Amino acid sequence: MGGQPFSLGNLEEVKEVCNKHGILLVLDASLLADNLHFIKEREERCKLMGIREITLALSSLCDIIYFSARKLGFARGGGICTNNKELYMKMRELITLYEGFLTYGGMSVREMEALTVGLDETMDENIINQGPEFISFMTDELIKNGVPVVTPSGGLGCHIDAMQFVSHIPQEEYPAGALGAALYISGGIRGMERGTMSEQRDEDGNEVFSNMELLRLAMPRRVFTLSQVKYAIDRITWLHKNRHLIGGLKFVEEPKNLRFFFGRLEATSDWQEKLVEKFRQDFPDSL
Repeated sequence: MGGQPFSLGNLEEVKEVCNKHGILLVLDASLLADNLHFIKEREERCKLMGIREITLALSSLCDIIYFSARKLGFARGGGICTNNKELYMKMRELITLYEGFLTYGGMSVREMEALTVGLDETMDENIINQGPEFISFMTDELIKNGVPVVTPSGGLGCHIDAMQFVSHIPQEEYPAGALGAALYISGGIRGMERGTMSEQRDEDGNEVFSNMELLRLAMPRRVFTLSQVKYAIDRITWLHKNRHLIGGLKFVEEPKNLRFFFGRLEATSDWQEKLVEKFRQDFPDSL
């Protein structure tokens, strides 16, 4: 949780377990870029290795690697990689059935060319370190301002600890989701709830409380500038000072499956109006 990486050493240990029990090792490499950066930065034996060397070491341990190119490669589409011909033969008919013929897999030539460039650039440490460095800056600045966040800073985004940020909101009122709504109201900043709202109810309809209530502020690569990150820090800090105004949420439309995607919620009180009123008092000319 919190965008933390796995180590090359850990993957080697997983591979030993897989070999012992005859299990295929399948790696979702969608967030490989961040992970490569952290492996090189944090794993002692990898500090002198190049990014391509680390990638080769990771790949050699896996039976199948798949990825979303929206995250890895800066393109639309994705890929599945294997050096096992038997697995390839089993998958090829399904690829053709669901995606497109093997030579393009449903992707345009333009997207395949863009993906090729993106994967090549993923092997450049000066490119893949940008996101983690921005996230680290944001995390450190929020800590200075007393905002509770997951540490150490990881990849993908900065994660705010909603359990501490809005400790007065009970879990059945979805604190991470409420914080996300409050942040959007006060700054136009869109976060992603990673907590109880993302869980499903049990068979008896009871709420299953998450162990953590996080609001993920993803950092899209090549999108944000440092000034935008500083703007977000400023608004989050303001919201933290006024966190007592934030209330809970409740479902008004809750589908049985995938409620996180399709459900609709509303505030449990008029707290959103009070937050807007306070915002207008403090930022009369903003937005």
